[in-house]
Amino acid sequence: MSTLRIGLAGLGRLGQRYAENLARNVPRAELVAVCSPMDDERAWARDTLGVQVVHESFEQLIADPSLDAVFLVTPTSLHATQIEQALDAGKHVFCEKPLSLSLDDCRRTARHAEHAAKRAMVGFVRRFDESYRHAFQHIEAGGIGRPFLVYSQTTDLADPTGAFVKFAPTSGGIFLDCSVHDVDLARWLLGRPKAIKAYGAGTVAMYPALEAMGDVDNGVGIVEFEGGRMAMFYASRTQAHGHDTHTDVIGTAGRVSVGRNPRADRVEIADASGVRNTVLPTFYERFAPAFVTQARHFVDAVLDGTPFDLTMDDAVEATRIAVALRESLHSGEPVHLQ
Repeated sequence: MSTLRIGLAGLGRLGQRYAENLARNVPRAELVAVCSPMDDERAWARDTLGVQVVHESFEQLIADPSLDAVFLVTPTSLHATQIEQALDAGKHVFCEKPLSLSLDDCRRTARHAEHAAKRAMVGFVRRFDESYRHAFQHIEAGGIGRPFLVYSQTTDLADPTGAFVKFAPTSGGIFLDCSVHDVDLARWLLGRPKAIKAYGAGTVAMYPALEAMGDVDNGVGIVEFEGGRMAMFYASRTQAHGHDTHTDVIGTAGRVSVGRNPRADRVEIADASGVRNTVLPTFYERFAPAFVTQARHFVDAVLDGTPFDLTMDDAVEATRIAVALRESLHSGEPVHLQ
């Protein structure tokens, strides 16, 4: 196979970005089909990307014998079942994070994938960001000694309309929707240790409707790992200045930091108001190149028969920890992880 023939399911805001990357920026990928229940989304794929094969249902998509693989950018509640269905239909699968809202579903799907003839990968895009990869390489080379503590945050620009609230009931809560990225980073940067205890807390600072859903718009979490390693997480949907993702890793011989100043570019303005720089508005602008690198990694690994950088076990473990943080938020007590 010189190219991987791909069908994409889900053409919402992020799904369209994935579709554009596969159609234009991944040399060994061929986007040949898409599916969406929305007429305007299917029309967008035809008119903007020239995709001729469009389906209304996922079942129609995976029944297409010409496809080698599918990309899932669908609601999280569908991920586990759709991964299994696609594998059973003889397709390789890439799925946007997280694997599922349910830990039992995660484990079931991971077992299913282990015994399938095709391969599956869940995407955690920050692992493919150039700066995070550089930090990982520095840590692996012993640059900060033995790493033992991670601080990592995912904080989004406040939306005065509160539009995200309508999606909150199916998001899994702030820890599973936002902090799961930081959880995966922490495990990766600390050497994939096993989590032993998790504690989560939070507050509703701006969006009162979240209270009825058992969710918060600002949350903090602490996770203890084996071997004395620890991680602290902060997630927010109420930042005034823009999207602000950054991570610190502290070791016995130093520290490495990624994104401490969330710059939009290298411009710095100094005037009577002080010294400042602009900030990117959303996660996609911050990680746009990493989404391309991630897609290329999946396509190349399938075509060349090489390992994925992320395993299904990584996806399960990130969900396990994020779910524990959510449970702790609701109970007010630490969760001991077995």
